[in-house]
Amino acid sequence: MIGFIVAGLIIGALARLIKPGKQDLGLLATLLLGLAGSVIGGVVANLLGTGDIFELNVLGFVVAVIAAVLLIGVAESLAGRRTHR
Repeated sequence: MIGFIVAGLIIGALARLIKPGKQDLGLLATLLLGLAGSVIGGVVANLLGTGDIFELNVLGFVVAVIAAVLLIGVAESLAGRRTHR
């Protein structure tokens, strides 16, 4: 469980580094988006037959980072809508 949290934090941090621009997200949001991305990456890797959902492998890690970047974009757009109203 601790490894899953650490992996989620690393994936979230990498996603924030990859995503251009300044993200207005805290540490908890980064962790949660990284965890969600890692679950998505694990599911995709499992569907492709390269590993288990909670098993760390290269394909799952890459997909997890991509998913986290997309989730950060969605979170930014949702946060932007709330502040503009």
